[in-house]
Amino acid sequence: MLVWILFIALVLVFLALDLGVFHKHEHIVRSKEASMWTAIWVTVALGFSGVIYWLFSSGLVDNPNQLTPNNAVLKYITGYLIELSLSIDNIFVIAVIFSTYKIPPLYQHRVLFWGIIGAIVFRGLTILFGVALINQFDWIIYVFGGFLLFTAFKMLKGEGDDFDPTKSFVFRQIKKIYPITTKIKSSHFFVKHNGRQAATPLFIALIIIEITDILFALDSIPAILAITSDPFIVFSSNILAILGLRSMYFLLSRMLQKFRFINYSLVVILAFVGLKMIFSHQVELPEILSLAVISLSLIVGIIASRLIPDHQ
Repeated sequence: MLVWILFIALVLVFLALDLGVFHKHEHIVRSKEASMWTAIWVTVALGFSGVIYWLFSSGLVDNPNQLTPNNAVLKYITGYLIELSLSIDNIFVIAVIFSTYKIPPLYQHRVLFWGIIGAIVFRGLTILFGVALINQFDWIIYVFGGFLLFTAFKMLKGEGDDFDPTKSFVFRQIKKIYPITTKIKSSHFFVKHNGRQAATPLFIALIIIEITDILFALDSIPAILAITSDPFIVFSSNILAILGLRSMYFLLSRMLQKFRFINYSLVVILAFVGLKMIFSHQVELPEILSLAVISLSLIVGIIASRLIPDHQ
């Protein structure tokens, strides 16, 4: 329990430094700054694998699956890469939401900051629930595997590419129960409008980002559970990937069209982990193979995007 408390405290320190020190004054996040922060977050996350090794070698963390320190590190890195790669699809949706509600670049970091906090809370609950299900019911792993294969199939067909936040159920319900103003004059989520308290587009964007993250979590959490059901590895790899999502957004959102084949990489990753879950009781794949498949899928998608000309 102490390890969990210390890790959550570390995450809170990161968040406090982010908003209270490094982004105390609102500004547009340029590509150079986004690149620097992306590198920092990836370094922190990969460096945490040393902490994982130490925790599992010293016995300071519960180890219900009897993982060796080396195996725990491999599972952590694989889980982190899965979450990081699936975040690319999340970045595309966030870009659509910001564009639809005309959120100025000056205020986008603030919206994403609060969105990340909500995502951390929900991911924690989802992981707790998912791990409990797998430990209690062996057959649930087949359900998760089938769901990932279905998601990969939908992604291959391109379903969801025409996502329109203004037609979403959430937006319609908010509009019914609370006044909404289309004007953005500050970073506030609520303002006085015609003598009444009204929600700004920043608040609407935040709520829809939170809802879409819940939907993405339904993909990413089962995908990581295909690698390991150890709750601390699943939670730490997931949360550290989420913490770097904001800088990745500002870095990649301007370059999404250049990586048009990345979606096929995500299809391969989801299909692979889905099949791994379904056949987990019959075939036990070495962790290094899972790491290799995920890494190779991403590398091939990036190289293909750069080398194959776009004829559109």
